[in-house]
Amino acid sequence: MINGIKSIFVVSFLILGCNSNVNLKNISSQEIKNLNMNIYSDKGKKILSIKSPNSVFDKEKNIFNLKETTINIIQDKKIKYIINSDSSKLSNINKILELEGNVKVKTVKQDNDQLYANKFIWNIDKSNYLLIGDVNFENNNIVLSSTKANLGTDNIIEFFNPVKYKIKSNNNEGSNVINAENAFYNIKTKSVTFRSNKKRVKSNIYF
Repeated sequence: MINGIKSIFVVSFLILGCNSNVNLKNISSQEIKNLNMNIYSDKGKKILSIKSPNSVFDKEKNIFNLKETTINIIQDKKIKYIINSDSSKLSNINKILELEGNVKVKTVKQDNDQLYANKFIWNIDKSNYLLIGDVNFENNNIVLSSTKANLGTDNIIEFFNPVKYKIKSNNNEGSNVINAENAFYNIKTKSVTFRSNKKRVKSNIYF
């Protein structure tokens, strides 16, 4: 990576670990091969690691544009989520991380839990992750689908109306398809909660 990026890209929040002798002072952008970047909080905690075989740092906009991105989100010194996408953008000005194209989120502790979307957005100052477009969650038991979802640090995925819910049968074919309003999946307890604001209905399903 590029040592000069550290002074350009880092403000009070992000600190990048980099290695190279390229000088960025006289150029507006720099292509980076095999980028391997760590990001730390202002308290010095490692919160994110990013890998990309091909990326470009835009000095004027203070943005990284990355291809074929692999991102590890870290909590309590352990990897919590592994995220892959076709491309991504990291902006230091707004502290926004955006991933686009075939986004796949995998939980480390729950091997069979996988979350898919067209787009993943994270404001690094906040704790929640937003997923947009063809959002699908799948494990051995269920499939949950919607156009928008919110993944929180409380291990709960909120799926926004309209939501489709499918229970898998023993032969791996979908059965019992349910249409619902908001749905909440708890990764820890492996339970689904459905809520309807209009009818004030709440139901829970456990596996």
